[in-house]
Amino acid sequence: MLDGVSITDTGNDRDVRAPGLAALAGLVADETRAACLLALLDGRAWTAGELARHAGVAPSTLSEHLGKLVAGGLLTEERQGRHRYVRLAGTRVAQLVEDLAGQVAPRPAHRPRTLRAASAGSAMARGRTCYDHLAGRLGIAVTDALTARGLLSAAGGPGELTGGAQAGPGAGGPTPSASGERATGFVLTQAGLRWFEGSGIPLDRATRRPLARACLDWTERRPHLAGAAGAALCRHALDAGWCVRIGSERAVKVTAAGERALGELLGIETAALR
Repeated sequence: MLDGVSITDTGNDRDVRAPGLAALAGLVADETRAACLLALLDGRAWTAGELARHAGVAPSTLSEHLGKLVAGGLLTEERQGRHRYVRLAGTRVAQLVEDLAGQVAPRPAHRPRTLRAASAGSAMARGRTCYDHLAGRLGIAVTDALTARGLLSAAGGPGELTGGAQAGPGAGGPTPSASGERATGFVLTQAGLRWFEGSGIPLDRATRRPLARACLDWTERRPHLAGAAGAALCRHALDAGWCVRIGSERAVKVTAAGERALGELLGIETAALR
């Protein structure tokens, strides 16, 4: 009998997180559940019926999958009348889904079956939300413009600014964070912090979420800006009418006001936004 015998007693030094990691991988390792997680990257709440139609399965089948995702902590749910709404459980879950999706090799281009599908695919590639930040050619254009102006830089090692870290002295770079966390791909410079403040885009400095994080864009195959700064910029773009949502998925379109604002603030040419 091994009851009461510790891991050390048996000589088994397997990481105690292994069962949890295996269970988490099992939740994602189903095509229907993966389709739901990817759809919910739009940051909005979906009804169970909407997700069932999106995934192409019966509502009863989808309900079982949603139950597993909620129990596993990947989704949260709320009920309003007869409707059951679900959304991703938070930014950490969104980051997990984004990072996993970024590891998937792109499939060979295939011709859309309908004009509607072709238009939707083109719109998603042009500009979309990736949970709570901008992606597609729009997201890349904004990221490149921020980088070109020294507002954003590549993270070369530990010490990028987290939400609670304070900018250090000097003309450009940030002070290493107290937590010494690993680099997240991008660093928001002091000039970048001033740019956000001067542009009327408030940053949440109380969160432990990185201010800037690189997220691999699945259509452009390059990183775009995520993190608290990416979320703030996306939220402001939608609230200020720089961008509007189009269609039923994550696609967004830059408005005339947005073209003027992004041109004035970041020097982005109109052609790059269309």
